[in-house]
Amino acid sequence: MPRKTSQHPTAASGDDRRPPSRRREIVFLVVFLVLLGVSFTAISFQPVNDHVVEPFTAGIARVSGVTLNLLGQGITMRGTIIENHRFAVNIRNGCNGVETMLIFISAVLAFPAPWPARAIGLVLGVLAIQVINLVRVVALFLTGAYFPKLFDASHTVVWQTAVILFGVLLWIFWASRFAAPRRAEPA
Repeated sequence: MPRKTSQHPTAASGDDRRPPSRRREIVFLVVFLVLLGVSFTAISFQPVNDHVVEPFTAGIARVSGVTLNLLGQGITMRGTIIENHRFAVNIRNGCNGVETMLIFISAVLAFPAPWPARAIGLVLGVLAIQVINLVRVVALFLTGAYFPKLFDASHTVVWQTAVILFGVLLWIFWASRFAAPRRAEPA
């Protein structure tokens, strides 16, 4: 009688059919969520808001006001309020790019990449997010001044989505281009 052979290869045969380990992905997700939770909790504390977030937001408002003046808008500033004879807007939390920066920073720090790549990603990513946020504030002001009926939809739907999506896409770009380990070229 012929001997039955196993239909399942063994590890000794070199054909291991176990599903690939998702340990790296799980560690990334857990670390990302912890960093995100810690950072969003930190900015919710009044002293952090008063001494870090509000001064940062005032800086965003000043840079936006200067940019709008360069565009000939005749801006005056009162704290975080940017105004001219047509329109006024108050730059508040949520309009400063901080949430998008925290999402990006948490993702970069959680990603298994060399520290030099993380450092470059953090610096360039935060700068890029603030540039897109500056474009957002300037565009929203101009929308409010010249197309006031479009301001609310532009503010809550278009630009909030665009800035967060930009941060996520920026992280994907960084992770795929700069953080992923390079594979050795075949000889």
